[in-house]
Amino acid sequence: MALYPPEPTGDLLADAQFAVPDDVPGLLAEHARRLGALDAAIFLVDYEQRVLTPLPRPGGPDRQAVAVEGTLAGRAFSTMDVQWNGDGTLLWVPMMDGNERLGVVGFELAGGAGPDRDGRFLDLVRKLTAQAAELVVTKAAYGDFFELHRRLQSMSVASELAWQLLPPRTFGCDGLVISGALAPAYDVGGDSFDYGVDAGTARIAVFDAMGHGLEAGLLATVAVAAYRNCRRRRLKLSETVVFVDETIQVRFGPERFVTAVLAELDLASGRFCWYRCGHPAPLLLRGSKVVKTLWGDGGQPLGLGSPGEEAEESLEPGDQVVFFTDGVTEARAPDGTFFGTDRLADLVGRASAGGNPPPETLRRLVHSILDHQAGDLQDDATAVLVEWKGQGRPLLEV
Repeated sequence: MALYPPEPTGDLLADAQFAVPDDVPGLLAEHARRLGALDAAIFLVDYEQRVLTPLPRPGGPDRQAVAVEGTLAGRAFSTMDVQWNGDGTLLWVPMMDGNERLGVVGFELAGGAGPDRDGRFLDLVRKLTAQAAELVVTKAAYGDFFELHRRLQSMSVASELAWQLLPPRTFGCDGLVISGALAPAYDVGGDSFDYGVDAGTARIAVFDAMGHGLEAGLLATVAVAAYRNCRRRRLKLSETVVFVDETIQVRFGPERFVTAVLAELDLASGRFCWYRCGHPAPLLLRGSKVVKTLWGDGGQPLGLGSPGEEAEESLEPGDQVVFFTDGVTEARAPDGTFFGTDRLADLVGRASAGGNPPPETLRRLVHSILDHQAGDLQDDATAVLVEWKGQGRPLLEV
């Protein structure tokens, strides 16, 4: 006898139309029971992506947070694939908004077939999990319930501003993945990144505003806003660089500046163009090995005039471009050793060769940087990984 009705009734999105964020865990559990599950719970990943934190519901059990490393729930999150426990009584399903990893949903079951359970049941729980992910994203705009449980410590005002400025950390479409990460999650200041993708072009930018704290955050905010304004007016890359440079000059004067890399990728041909404005040069990986440092002209930082000249490279399917701020390579261990470009390239290359998707590669990179500096970063550290597989190629191979 099936553990779920022939046609499960109700629709989670429709039932949650007028719900507040706090209602989502209870609604999910109710719909999971209609499929034959005993219970279900949402576990959101924290800002540092180390812990999966359960969302409570009135009258529900008191669940504990689960580490990403070394657990089945964490494996579901990292690999983006379902995981069963040994006796088939617990199923972990990755909860994603597109390719943005939000956490996992744990389904408690009566036991039985486990991985052998029929494909229709897995299709139903995946669909329910996808609906829960959509609710987390949309309902988050109306309250602080999800934020309160994602945060494991207090967040600075500068970091509050920085996270509100960012796009989703991961985007994917046919043939392209863009994934970004930044640290320290709760006290970031002047680092930021942005991207925009349309049918033919991906536009990517990484910024590092001078200084620290809220002043640096305000400077980065102006840089990103000016960049988005140009992108949405469909200005050329050369015009965008000039406009952002002039905007910073007019608003902040000659004493303040932002280093940056602004780039465009033609999704059909792999033609990659960029400006490097006083910023560390991106790395080009091919076959999990660094084959080139994308130096380009290397003009002055934005806000100082003379932002340099456009450079161009032809990517091959499977190539990865790694953007980063100096806080990555200059992260210093207690013995004074820098993290360095070689260590960065080696870590990204090994993670990619091991089959990790870009968001998991960057999660591991950020943790390696934090561990290298004993968890106490002296500067913001931001990295963005762009993977171009060419037209019509599979998006994520896990």
